[in-house]
Amino acid sequence: MTATMTQPDQGAGTAVAGLPEGARPWQRPPEPRACRADGGHPRPAGRDRYTIGEVAEYTGLSAHTLRWYERIGLMPHVDRTHTGQRRFTNRDLDWLDLVAKLRLTGMPVADMVRYAELVREGESTFAERERLLTEHREDVRRRIAELHSTLDVLDYKIGIYADARRASGRA
Repeated sequence: MTATMTQPDQGAGTAVAGLPEGARPWQRPPEPRACRADGGHPRPAGRDRYTIGEVAEYTGLSAHTLRWYERIGLMPHVDRTHTGQRRFTNRDLDWLDLVAKLRLTGMPVADMVRYAELVREGESTFAERERLLTEHREDVRRRIAELHSTLDVLDYKIGIYADARRASGRA
């Protein structure tokens, strides 16, 4: 899928908050490793079926959490063997990688479930998916700004103690 977006040229060197120097706000950023079709994780060559125990080990999630994800609709339908055992695919692992990223950003479970529902509904939900992720991105940016501010306070306090220690000769 290629997105073509046209915007007037804002000139080289125009800084935009939150973007690297020289980046233009209408350019799509490089695809994160967790979103690539290859999944970004080493997996056995030619293998595309995993037990719940293998997936638990791979993701760091418990088997109970994986079952819960499936039960609440956060995981798509997971294939089963003829004996009823779950068999996860590389695509399932890719989805779990994305869910882990969303969890890391602090996205509420209800929003992740809603996103999963929208994905299952298909292309007609692109606008709503974009809106949901855009709103969440703004929340993440606000929290990052708060963390930067908190880090500034910590750096200041550490500097005070380091200066006091050096001045007293107890380096």
